[in-house]
Amino acid sequence: MSQFNNFRVPYSVPEQYQTKTAYFCMEYGIDQALKIYSGGLGYLAGSHLRSAYQLKQNFIGIGILWRTGYYDQGRNIDQSMKAQFLEKDYHFLEDTGITFQISVNQHPVGVKVWYLNPETFGTAPLFLLSTDLPENDYLARSICHRLYDSNVEAKIAQYILLGVGGCKLLEALGFNADRYHLNEAHGLPAAYYLYQQWGSLEAVRQKMVITTHTPVEAGNEKHDIRLLDRMGFFSGLSRNRARELARLYNDSFNMTLVGLRVSHVANGVSKLHGQVARGMWGNYEAICPITHVTYSQIHLYWSDKQLDAALAAGDDATFRERKSVLKGKLFAEVANQCGKIFREDVLTIVWARRFAGYKRADLITRDLAAFEALVHSTRYPVQIIWAGKPYPTDYEAVTVFNHLVHLSKNYANCAVLVGYELALSKLLKQGSDIWLNTPRVPREASGTSGMTAAMNASVNFSTNDGWIPEFAQHGENSFIVPEVDAHLPHHEQDEIDRRNLLRVLNEEILPLYYDRPNDWLTIVKNSMNQVIPFFDSDRMADEYYRTMYQASYSPLPESTRMLSVD
Repeated sequence: MSQFNNFRVPYSVPEQYQTKTAYFCMEYGIDQALKIYSGGLGYLAGSHLRSAYQLKQNFIGIGILWRTGYYDQGRNIDQSMKAQFLEKDYHFLEDTGITFQISVNQHPVGVKVWYLNPETFGTAPLFLLSTDLPENDYLARSICHRLYDSNVEAKIAQYILLGVGGCKLLEALGFNADRYHLNEAHGLPAAYYLYQQWGSLEAVRQKMVITTHTPVEAGNEKHDIRLLDRMGFFSGLSRNRARELARLYNDSFNMTLVGLRVSHVANGVSKLHGQVARGMWGNYEAICPITHVTYSQIHLYWSDKQLDAALAAGDDATFRERKSVLKGKLFAEVANQCGKIFREDVLTIVWARRFAGYKRADLITRDLAAFEALVHSTRYPVQIIWAGKPYPTDYEAVTVFNHLVHLSKNYANCAVLVGYELALSKLLKQGSDIWLNTPRVPREASGTSGMTAAMNASVNFSTNDGWIPEFAQHGENSFIVPEVDAHLPHHEQDEIDRRNLLRVLNEEILPLYYDRPNDWLTIVKNSMNQVIPFFDSDRMADEYYRTMYQASYSPLPESTRMLSVD
């Protein structure tokens, strides 16, 4: 008998984690060798799978095997960003032998399932769906080619593959899940497929939970319900019935809103984001309760073991020496990519994450005179590194990236790196002194990169957004840019934040680093010691079971309940 018949997780499960959970996510950042992720959402999903394995939870992941991944970030001849789409092969994935068909745009599409064994990278079982099969035509094969394809129809096809394909996979495995966890609304077609199978919205709601990430209502994905209907998003359910179940009164299908209506509990990804999400959605009828589970990252994967050992032993000399070595490893990459020699004894600031307008990668540069005063200082020298991947069709973000590339050519102590994936992310976190984070409050739902930076002796310097309010104590374990009135026009907020950022940097951080190195070291060690207990993803994975997967179910009130069947 195949190991995939009547599938069970291949380890003994403790009593508190017996609830069978299937986790639907578009991307997983598990290891540098498996390029099926774009950024933060994937990094979190990867940490979640690793912690689920460490805790031996009854939990499996379902995703898509992206043929070309997100994209490979290279350079054009002038060093500006070049998006490359290169085919990937993964010989460490196992062929499950499972195949089935789904319907996309009124055509049958063959699906093959691959398996990432828990022992390969230390994760809960992960099943990856692929349509890249010789029996499919080119359009069907291309569904799984590019993560977050910019073509709307391709994107909807990907959601059908994840949601409907994921449900059919569970049937083939005989894995009768107690909970279907949608990590963002991409897998929402699963709800309509399950409704067709079970004939009851209440039955779907009883088993489905959802995590929402976008803290601005306008940023949540919407599609024309007629296009979704034609593409097969509703698994054959009539368009009118699909609209009725979603309680929609026009043709705009808001995926997050509908996700909140077909689930029995939802979570934001930080305490602040939970509050923001309840404010965003609280006036809509028939939505589920929204709590929060603060995202976290896995210490075991991200941390430097020698740095941890020196911290635990109280060996400051070895701690400093190891941090200098880690900075040298990062600077070797700077020299390789940019031809610049950075110094280990200079305060090194890193801004690295997805390039998006609200994250304001270029904020520190917007007054060129003030920026040049900073980078040309001889009393308190600095080095600045930027890295990150914009969506390749977000031309505004790509323009900001390229502006920083060309700006940095003027300074020997500024660099922009390409290839921001897990390996480079780890180098940057371990080699930085300051992890700079500049989102416009309250746009950052969680923003977990600063957690893993803190685990590696890099001090967070951030606006007070996402996870930061739950951790940061200014001058003790982090530095905070003072909050501004969020009702001000964006250009006014940005200018106030820029001035406050430079004031804190020039008047507090730089004198502390250079004039009081022992006090600086205290802050670094406070940051490391204080980030691990709550912001290690083992806590997050445990909290998901207690808060989401084992949450009691409350049916909709009779006044808002929909009919059970057509």
